[in-house]
Amino acid sequence: MSQLFISAAHKSSGKTTVTLGLCAAFSRQGLKVQPFKKGPDYIDPMWHGQAAGRACYNLDFYTQSEDEVLATFVHYTQDADLTITEGNKGLYDGLDVEGGNSNAALAKLLKAPVILVLDTRGTIRGIAPLLIGYQVFDPQINIAGVILNQVGGSRHESKLRAVVERYTDIPVVGAIRRDPRLELVERHLGLMPSNEDSHAMQRIDTIGELVAAQVDLNRLQDIAVVAPVPQASAAVPVAQTPASGVRIGIARDAAFGFYYPGDLQALQQAGAELVPVDMLRDRDLPDIDGLFIGGGFPETQMQALEANSAMRSTVRNAIESGLPVYAECGGLMYLSRSIEWQGRCYEMVGVIPGDAVMHERPQGRGYVRLEETGNGPWGNISNTRNEIAAHEFHYSSLINMDKNQDYAFRVKRGSGIDGEHDGIVYKNLLACYAHLRNTQQSPWAPRFVEFVAACRQKVEQTADAV
Repeated sequence: MSQLFISAAHKSSGKTTVTLGLCAAFSRQGLKVQPFKKGPDYIDPMWHGQAAGRACYNLDFYTQSEDEVLATFVHYTQDADLTITEGNKGLYDGLDVEGGNSNAALAKLLKAPVILVLDTRGTIRGIAPLLIGYQVFDPQINIAGVILNQVGGSRHESKLRAVVERYTDIPVVGAIRRDPRLELVERHLGLMPSNEDSHAMQRIDTIGELVAAQVDLNRLQDIAVVAPVPQASAAVPVAQTPASGVRIGIARDAAFGFYYPGDLQALQQAGAELVPVDMLRDRDLPDIDGLFIGGGFPETQMQALEANSAMRSTVRNAIESGLPVYAECGGLMYLSRSIEWQGRCYEMVGVIPGDAVMHERPQGRGYVRLEETGNGPWGNISNTRNEIAAHEFHYSSLINMDKNQDYAFRVKRGSGIDGEHDGIVYKNLLACYAHLRNTQQSPWAPRFVEFVAACRQKVEQTADAV
């Protein structure tokens, strides 16, 4: 196995763009590149997956055990020529002071050589103590190379290279100049997802070419190929469950696109056939037994969502008739009465008794821990203590909510709907701000498929009785 771990001294250093460029550049050479992303993230993996031509999987200590992280990593790298993992924030950043869930801890677990991407704006000689400090802080971390980013020009680059060579033993494997072509569009929740960018593939090709021209790809391959091979004590379940016959619609369009590839695969392994649904253009739901509306940016598409009144009416009637539906964050907003943003307000589906209002600051951000109330339509999801580790990231809140609303979860950590509850329950609908992830501890995907299958069986039995 050949692998690299791309990290940085701090967030916004450009490691996402560099990782994206490396995935594209190596893939263009004919290599099978398997990307990974540390932590809960949808947007970066969408770009990396498109650049590599393979789904990008998340590795997260909070929602997964170490064994599950390793099993996921080993499983999806079996047929890859090169694995590239992007960290989040800085190399030593994490939730606790000991760094138990930091990027460094993940690099150590994976036995991966670290390539540091450093934003060199405003610095020359000061880069040396930073690199030395990062080496000394944890000698078990193999900082195998540095990519100088945001370099001002040839003179700046030569001085930086001289400093790194003079004071450290870390090789400079690349120097990337400041270039607007390397910038990805950002907005209120970070990068624009690739599913919304009509020029995504063109941007990926350009970034891949620029990175390939300024980074020593051969040197990186030499570093990657000598990396130790991690061993997993567990395995990712891959045996296909006999088809349940249920068809689950997946909302996939410019408004909704936040799905973990592993979760979608888990739905399929539980026997579901996944059917794409375009909530912006389709006029009606296809022949489905259940519906999953993931997160995304419905506020950026709210005019088009309102304009598609046929779909809104169809979804509302389907939920009222008992269609099993699971909605996360953006999906929750779509099912509310309306979405208000930047002085404009548009009508949505209206099955959730509340209105979604966008704010300038995040209303919920980071990891959450949910306790199941027993009111959830699928029964208990968690395998341990009725608690679920998940995450949330939303700038919206729900107002004008019914005080007698039923909820599936009590919030022990995080914000949820009202600071105390999450998971609105209405008939066969479950809608929450939290993003669940199918893991060994919280296998929500098979529970949802089982529920959908049970609902369909009831419908069939009722029809037979009539």
